[in-house]
Amino acid sequence: MEGLRRKGVVVLVTVIVVIMAMVNVSESTLHKVGSARGWIPGFNYIEWSSGEHFYVGDWLLFVFDKHMYNVLEVNETSYTNCNDQNFIANITRGGRDVTQLTEARPYYFLSSGGYCWNGMKVALNVEEVPVTPAPSPTKSGSPSNIGRHMFLSFAIYAAFAFST
Repeated sequence: MEGLRRKGVVVLVTVIVVIMAMVNVSESTLHKVGSARGWIPGFNYIEWSSGEHFYVGDWLLFVFDKHMYNVLEVNETSYTNCNDQNFIANITRGGRDVTQLTEARPYYFLSSGGYCWNGMKVALNVEEVPVTPAPSPTKSGSPSNIGRHMFLSFAIYAAFAFST
């Protein structure tokens, strides 16, 4: 019986450590291309993308009229020349389309049918998710610290409950 209790404590502590690690994992960001304007001709996507940071795991949301426009992923040469032939991927599904940025590299997107020449193209540089340093100590009354103290208190209480 004593062995089962010790095993239960080890399992509980392991689960708690895993949950605490998961809480600190950064989340992916959903970037709406063009912000409130969406994917339209005549918009400055270079300016828009310069105000954003793109990391591996982030998502792009293209919102557009699917009857008029599309979204193609292309290489750098096709992007520069507004060439919609031999594209890498057709992102177009229904006018509210998402694609995940899965690698740290430059990505190039454009709309075919001549709309690329009217500004419907965007280039982004996707980076690895930065390693975040350990958080600096916070005041004992801060909400994040209170939550951790409650969580650790529960873990200690549970460990003693299982061991007695």
